[in-house]
Amino acid sequence: MALRIKFSLCVLCGLCGFFLSFVQAQTPPQQAVVETSAGTFVIDLAPDAAPNQTAYFMKLAASGAYDGTTFHRAVKYGMVQGGDPLTKDPAKRALYGTGGQNAVKAEGRAAKMTRGSVAAVLVPGKPDSAGAQFFIVLADQPSLDNQYTVFGHVADGVDVLQKISETPVDDKGVATARVEIRHVAIRDTPAEPFVSETPAQLGGYRAVLDSSAGPITIEFLIDKAPETVRQFMRLAAANVYNAMAFHRVAPGFVIQTGALSSRTAPLTEKQQRLVHNLPPEFNDTKHVRGIVSMARGDAPDSATTSFFICIGESKALDGVYTAFGRVVDGMAAVEAIETAPRTGEAPNTRIELRTVRIEKR
Repeated sequence: MALRIKFSLCVLCGLCGFFLSFVQAQTPPQQAVVETSAGTFVIDLAPDAAPNQTAYFMKLAASGAYDGTTFHRAVKYGMVQGGDPLTKDPAKRALYGTGGQNAVKAEGRAAKMTRGSVAAVLVPGKPDSAGAQFFIVLADQPSLDNQYTVFGHVADGVDVLQKISETPVDDKGVATARVEIRHVAIRDTPAEPFVSETPAQLGGYRAVLDSSAGPITIEFLIDKAPETVRQFMRLAAANVYNAMAFHRVAPGFVIQTGALSSRTAPLTEKQQRLVHNLPPEFNDTKHVRGIVSMARGDAPDSATTSFFICIGESKALDGVYTAFGRVVDGMAAVEAIETAPRTGEAPNTRIELRTVRIEKR
């Protein structure tokens, strides 16, 4: 069930009388990288939805206006609020929430206030009172639908915001500890790696598995399973495979890794969005020693992140599992994993997959 919260975004006003023009349509998609004392999060900016508020936020960020401000309000796992220039001064704590308003005229209100929405703070009853202050909801908030101008959405770092939301507050809801915004940088939204490359371009890469048993280098079978290769590379580039384990060792058959349950830390929300079931790309590759293939359940399209390396010939796997690579260096590490002490198929000591690095061949 989504956490629903009731909170007043009431602030007193101080006149600033500032209005910015529309962000030009040809501007490439942009993000705000918000570095805080609790960690960094990233906002996808939405000039199409709120051009004036977005432009004003970007102007303040570029001038360093947010540097040293704090998140002065928080509702645990529900909302954080910041951006008030008065919060730079601890002596003005009684006035927190009253600064930086009345700078942007009213714009469209978001029909839905969903998890990660970044919205302008308003003085109740004053539609033209938006300014420097903003709040971010950490759960869907239907009670706030159609009430606030949303000018961005969190792209990464919800875990950081959840941590900030745990900041203790007093009986008026004002934070009793300082979580500071150190800097807000505006950048063009980086292109996601390995999304637009052609299969021929993807074929120019290889993967290096850094395991506790030694490095294992994989060459991709791009002509056999191009979209499986693409997804594997995207997962690797997003660090999804970091800190996993080789959880299954079947001597003479396979060693297997990539299970999310073996990861020492949960995926971030951005990483979670990358994980999905893969359409099968079964092909005529024989599952012989060194072949790398996607693991799956009973359904042909149930492969997600887990994969295995064949130790010996396995004809029963041919044509029913997606082979997408072969080991070209590091079979000594594969053999070390195969011979590690185990109970059944589970290694007695954790065999770490530290990283999967994608590099040019």
